[in-house]
Amino acid sequence: MDSIVVTGGTPLKGKIAIAGAKNAALTLMPATLLSEEPLTLTNAPRLSDIKTMTALLQSLGVEVTSMQDGKVQVLSSHAMTSTTADYEIVRKMRASNLVLGPLLARHHRAVVSLPGGCAIGARPMDIHVTALEAMGAEIELKDGYLHAKAPGGLKGAKVPLRFASVGATENVLMAATLAKGTTVIENAAREPEIVDLAKCLRSMGAQIEGEGTSTITIQGVDRLGAATHPVVTDRIELGTYMLAPVFAGGEVECLGGRLDLVGSFVEKLDAAGVDVTETPDGLKVKRRTDRAKAVDVTTEVFPGFPTDLQAQMMAMLCTAEGTSVLEEKIFENRFMHAPELIRMGADIEVHGGIATVRGVERLKGAPVMATDLRASVSLILAGLAAEGETTVSRIYHLDRGYEHIEEKLSAVGAKIERVSA
Repeated sequence: MDSIVVTGGTPLKGKIAIAGAKNAALTLMPATLLSEEPLTLTNAPRLSDIKTMTALLQSLGVEVTSMQDGKVQVLSSHAMTSTTADYEIVRKMRASNLVLGPLLARHHRAVVSLPGGCAIGARPMDIHVTALEAMGAEIELKDGYLHAKAPGGLKGAKVPLRFASVGATENVLMAATLAKGTTVIENAAREPEIVDLAKCLRSMGAQIEGEGTSTITIQGVDRLGAATHPVVTDRIELGTYMLAPVFAGGEVECLGGRLDLVGSFVEKLDAAGVDVTETPDGLKVKRRTDRAKAVDVTTEVFPGFPTDLQAQMMAMLCTAEGTSVLEEKIFENRFMHAPELIRMGADIEVHGGIATVRGVERLKGAPVMATDLRASVSLILAGLAAEGETTVSRIYHLDRGYEHIEEKLSAVGAKIERVSA
């Protein structure tokens, strides 16, 4: 099993190209199920999760052609053979549940296994089920599978979400494009990935208004057509690499970065003593002082501070001047990286959903273990700031969300390598 070895103490300088968003691509790929005509995605990330979604769609009979070293994906659902998403594939990745809405919309039936993914909380499917039932779906849970049908097709409805769930918003948004009548999603998620999905669906012929706000209105159409769509920049990868020079020192320009994708994150960086400057090609980042300053962080739905940057931010605050408090409001069990950071000399106390971090002057390299996707990259970043060598094991989590991280960081001066066992 591979591991990542990082030797800290080297300032960074250069440019890092930010990939297309994993969470956007995993939503856009199932949109092909809504049409017989091909959907072409450009700027696609090259990740293990993309391979998993590809395998799931192919199991349904979707033709998937990968071009330009995986950066272009051409998907066609003109000859589907199944409407069952099997457990053996779905268990590997939570985003697999996003086939439910499209299958119901176009084929009026679906059998979808309850999903898997990182062990960071319950992430209940009941929001998805309740929303689709409001549109006329009949859904029953049997033997770990959601058996869903919509005799006569889905119907437009008012769909209030009890929580601004990104996945539920995406499932309903896709389902509503082919429903009869008008669907109004209330308390909709506002994430950039939702906006990106709406843009793609609109280019396929959908009638959608209000994406990026808490109320989205969809007027169902009879059919959707072909489209070519560029995947939006990955704001989580962007935020991760923006932190790299904060850990290691130096200055890095993140190509493709946009302030509107990471507004609340940049506010915290500024408060911590980090300069973020817009350039013609992206965002340039450097520390203003030798040590960052402590800041308090509370994760929230977009446009608040993203939960997917909490682990990376905690790692950065381990060497900040002062005491920081981080509150995790999105997922339970998402402080599993804290014990690993403590192995590196961090001073962290966790009580429920609140972590208190007292900054130390220096972390020390140590063997550590990744517990989930974002935790794994937080440990790599911590290694950039640590004395000596840090070995991060179980990095199969990492490959789900970051493409060629060792190459990108090496290119700006980091001492990092992937080692095969």
